Amino acid sequence: MKKLLSGILLAVAGWTVLPAHASQEADPWEGFNRVMFTFNDTLDRYLLKPVAIGYDKVMPDPLQNGVSNFFNNLGEVKTITNDLLQAKFGQAGLDTTRLLVNTTVGLGGFIDIGSRIGLQQNDEDFGQTLGYWGVVSGPYLVLPLLGSSTVRDAAGRYPDYLVNPSNLVEHDRTRYSIDALYVIDVRAGLLEVEKLVAADRYTFFREAYMQRREFQVRDGVMDDDFEGEEDLFEDEEPGDGSTEEEFE
Repeated sequence: MKKLLSGILLAVAGWTVLPAHASQEADPWEGFNRVMFTFNDTLDRYLLKPVAIGYDKVMPDPLQNGVSNFFNNLGEVKTITNDLLQAKFGQAGLDTTRLLVNTTVGLGGFIDIGSRIGLQQNDEDFGQTLGYWGVVSGPYLVLPLLGSSTVRDAAGRYPDYLVNPSNLVEHDRTRYSIDALYVIDVRAGLLEVEKLVAADRYTFFREAYMQRREFQVRDGVMDDDFEGEEDLFEDEEPGDGSTEEEFE
């Protein structure tokens, strides 16, 4: 959550120095995207957000943290896979150690032992892998239900889906329940962050997403234009990204 908040703060700061024509070039499908954004935003306002608020109220904080830790631990499989695809073998070794420690000593990941012993949590996905090897992001794209993306990141979602450990659950109802709990847990974690949203919601989320993805793909190495903003991520190691996703 702290990393996601830092990502949004970076976007807000970067927004002030981003040339207007740059946003236009990155979002040539703005008409379509705004329609999809409105659809997602309406669904969130009347369905997902109320459920997340109820979840946040009834779930004790320690238990809610445990659920978040559990899903973060499942996400290590995706991260390790993309570590290897990016030839980050040292990071892959550390992330594998973290996965093993949290899965065993941490009771299936409910307790984040890895962070307590100094194993930094990283987040890599196939969209970042494509960017690492030079694939450009392409235009900004709002996906129905899934929210902010780019052409490159949208293409990377399916490989990430294939390595999701929840796919090993053969019982459909159980698997759907796990996926639903993940969505609710993530949305509940964003209830405080959304208070930062200002001005035009669509533009805010677009810039937040694009700035944060640029930071992730570059492993924290920003252009000179963003030198002052890099300090916002001083608690992240190179190659580390957020473990959360925007809800738009």
